[in-house]
Amino acid sequence: MKISVPREIVPGERRVALVPDSVKKLKGAGFTVRVESGAGTGALIDDSDYEAAGAEIVPDTKTLYGEADAVLKVQPPVFNEPLSLHEVDLMPRGSVLVALVYPFHHPEAVKRLAEKDITAFTLDFMPRTTLAQTMDVLSSMSTVAGYKAALLAADSLPKFFPMLMTAAGTIAPARVFVIGAGVAGLQACATAKRLGAVVEAIDQRPAVKEQVESLGAKFVEVPTEEKAETEEGYAKELSEDYKRRQAEVIHRHVSRADAVITTALIPGKRAPLIITEEMVKSMRPGSVIVDLASDYGGNCELTEPGGTVVKHGVRIIGATNAASSLSVHASRLFSKNIERFFMHIADKDGLKEDMEDEIYRKTLFTRKGEILNEKLRELVLSIEG
Repeated sequence: MKISVPREIVPGERRVALVPDSVKKLKGAGFTVRVESGAGTGALIDDSDYEAAGAEIVPDTKTLYGEADAVLKVQPPVFNEPLSLHEVDLMPRGSVLVALVYPFHHPEAVKRLAEKDITAFTLDFMPRTTLAQTMDVLSSMSTVAGYKAALLAADSLPKFFPMLMTAAGTIAPARVFVIGAGVAGLQACATAKRLGAVVEAIDQRPAVKEQVESLGAKFVEVPTEEKAETEEGYAKELSEDYKRRQAEVIHRHVSRADAVITTALIPGKRAPLIITEEMVKSMRPGSVIVDLASDYGGNCELTEPGGTVVKHGVRIIGATNAASSLSVHASRLFSKNIERFFMHIADKDGLKEDMEDEIYRKTLFTRKGEILNEKLRELVLSIEG
């Protein structure tokens, strides 16, 4: 089975799907691995490093895609401007795609994949099971993003994070408020705490309280009897009454924070709007908001995805694709995850096609021209109409 690893063409993307260590593992399992020339440049990996690991370097993009049995990517397939072709159209009919596709946000790509009979797996559908932990790309990339968010906040705040006792007097520590205590939020808490800040975090899932407190942060709770998470452990939308009470609590904590880091996402939907302009107005001049939900619209009403703006004296950082900024370690983590996933679903002779396997079944979303997820199928039909 021939695996192709293309160079990512989404602007600003510096990660690569496989690093040389994973190439060695896949080669050892009998796979042929081909890497586009320059694919690892953004992660500081030279073509010669891939060749030493046993990969074939392919300089031509069309050849790389056109001879692939399986394509392993980071980003969803997009239109390749220099070639005037969509990346899906470069793939052979009936081949395999594994990537972070985010299908509900890219229905047009899903439509193309189905029409091309591509067997497509998306890593953002990975079930939250013990077996799948080593394949969980979302958790790995959220760890990177949460760490980066705390650094961005510290770098942008015109104050120290830690308490300092100096001959000129004592400087109080910065107050950091983290919204959303998933993997990214927890890493942001841990990093801000290590930098010396006083950290608070809020999440609608009471189950994460212990995790937040184990990092030395204070958990801010909004009591509710509603079920706050899906069966997979992700946050889900709650009632309007809960949102109102949550907004009141958030407003109080935002107004006294020096830095706010937002990480709240609902799978398949626009990021929830949590910080209103009124809340921003209540913050002290010089305060900072780092919005990690910018890729999906942002948690702050005033966020400009991909940009930094100052509104009402508050610096608002729309941190898109934060994981890519730490491309060396992000690529290593991504590569290990995708390597283990691919060896779980395939061997050197092809896909195992085990629909009884939960990991295989839940990450698979197109096969033989069919969109397997009903809600996704309805979404694609709606854009066609």
